[in-house]
Amino acid sequence: MRVAAVEAITVSVPYRRREVSSVIARDGVTDVLVKITTDDGVVGWGEACSGADAASVEAAVAAMTPFVIGRDPWRRDAMRAAAFHRGLWKYRPMTGNYAWAGIDMALWDICGHAAGQPVHSLLGGRRQDEVNYFYFLAQGSADDIADQCAEGLKAGFDVFYMKVGIGIAAELGMLEVARQQLGTEPRLRVDANGAWSIPEALRNMRAMESFDIDFVEQPVPEHPLRGMAEVRQRSSIAVAANEGLWTEADARDSIEAHVADVYTFSSSWTGSLSSFRRIGLLADAHGLHVCKHTHGELGIAAAAGQHVMLTLPNGAGGNQQTAFHIDSDVLESALPIASGPSWSADTAPGLGIVVDEDAVADAAGRYQRDGQFLPYQD
Repeated sequence: MRVAAVEAITVSVPYRRREVSSVIARDGVTDVLVKITTDDGVVGWGEACSGADAASVEAAVAAMTPFVIGRDPWRRDAMRAAAFHRGLWKYRPMTGNYAWAGIDMALWDICGHAAGQPVHSLLGGRRQDEVNYFYFLAQGSADDIADQCAEGLKAGFDVFYMKVGIGIAAELGMLEVARQQLGTEPRLRVDANGAWSIPEALRNMRAMESFDIDFVEQPVPEHPLRGMAEVRQRSSIAVAANEGLWTEADARDSIEAHVADVYTFSSSWTGSLSSFRRIGLLADAHGLHVCKHTHGELGIAAAAGQHVMLTLPNGAGGNQQTAFHIDSDVLESALPIASGPSWSADTAPGLGIVVDEDAVADAAGRYQRDGQFLPYQD
């Protein structure tokens, strides 16, 4: 079995409402789907994160294709090493990881189908029978926050997550409403995307203590590492790291420096499912937790991350996803987390999903017609 063709398809899928943070204002997901076909007709699907510019990631997939065509799909890591060394992607590691992660998913999908096994079995076998995901709270008025909390609770979610770092006075008001509506049991998390200085972070986190915040994700910028470490040491609220885990080496350095209690990342940053799992197990060795990060992804990348999380013993729960808020996906069947918080282990081969090629064509047409869902708006 050898790789016969690699196809990159850039697609755009809208959200039901705008996602806003201190970094982005985005109306949907634009990603680069990767379809790989072998010489004996086995098809695998992957999804490459678009980052700031979908066209550059699609171009990166094309530039990496010569390192994949004609190769044995089981030798993924050898292909990646060649692409990054001989193809010089080690000089552009973040773009390279975004692109290669999509190729890597498709190769895992092929191998799973060829072996008749789910990817989580090929990764070493599951440690969990199901994985728990969060409900994303968009910023809004008090009534809007209350309505969103009611919707999430009705669907069974027990971890709620809100972006902060835009205006602390308004955000404290939103958190107060959220905690009142949620009651005492559900976990409530926030993400500042590095918007605060150390004094601001400590002051704002003290103001949040009465809302029983489970953790604050990236309260301060990722560099220097000692900034996150200082906030972690001085705050009564747990800290999660996200920004700064740009590569496998970055994630390893952050974990070994103990800058956070929880590490939120994915294969889009580490570059492959095996490296995502490897770094996750490193966090476990340090007594720390992992929460799967979302860049805003479609069902293919969500399924790939699910397989890794099933194999990790140190998941923090409330893994990040956007399926609940996506208007439509590119799969024949909706993901379990499009309607609730739990996703049970599946024994279907490969990634365990079926791609709807008509939906892919529709989403590709939207991208060609309207362009990328940019991460910024007025």
